[in-house]
Amino acid sequence: MSYIDYRVDDAVAVISLNRPDQHNAQDASLLQDLDARWQEAARDDDVKVIVVRANGDNFSAGHDLKTVAPGYFKEGKTTLESAYGWETEHYLGFSRKWRDVPKPSIAAVQGACVAGALNVIWPCDLIVAADNTYFSDPVVKFGVGGVEYHAHTWELGARRAKEMLFTARRFTAAEALTAGMVNRVVPLDELDTQTMGLAHEIAQMDPWGLATAKRAVNQTLDIMGQQAALQSAFDIHWHGHANALLRTGYPLLTPGPLPSGANTKEEKS
Repeated sequence: MSYIDYRVDDAVAVISLNRPDQHNAQDASLLQDLDARWQEAARDDDVKVIVVRANGDNFSAGHDLKTVAPGYFKEGKTTLESAYGWETEHYLGFSRKWRDVPKPSIAAVQGACVAGALNVIWPCDLIVAADNTYFSDPVVKFGVGGVEYHAHTWELGARRAKEMLFTARRFTAAEALTAGMVNRVVPLDELDTQTMGLAHEIAQMDPWGLATAKRAVNQTLDIMGQQAALQSAFDIHWHGHANALLRTGYPLLTPGPLPSGANTKEEKS
């Protein structure tokens, strides 16, 4: 079953997260399908702009913590090597790949945009948020210093980034607009129409001009150290997972029963 809808609307590829009953929580299948659609849009010469949106009330509740990624397990147990490799590919790797697609991309966001959802929207070039949107990264509660694509400082500035991480509180769309994280805040019932209007406006531009303009901005960020900072922060992120593995046998500090297959202290002893 695919959790992604895909269509092309007059030079605009529209990629929709389609797991609304689970608030578009991201399991392995959703992420792999999402990446496949990104690559399809990137290869299609008729596509000039990519829109990433979501069906349902919420853009995404983030990672699906009820479904542990199969790559986290090796011979029935979670290992640092297997889990680090899986996250490198599916979280940091996918996000970096989407960020570097030469075509302009726009994220259209509504409702909850939590934790791993930031990995999906931050790689996009522009973000249009409905006025009911909130953004949060509560991952410090799980003993880890923020999500894998650690663009917080680049998107919000250092002070707001620390506040988001230290408090796990929700940032409103209006606050995100003030910080420069989103481009526009629009009424919820106008989110799709205004996003598609913006996408079609951009699609009128010369494709090579768009690609080189995007390259110039992204390369400037890279010269400022963004890619190196993302990799460094991802490795710091994994200090949190490693600490949790030592303490609980599972990569997160989490209350309640651990998922099937986790290495409990009893198993290790």
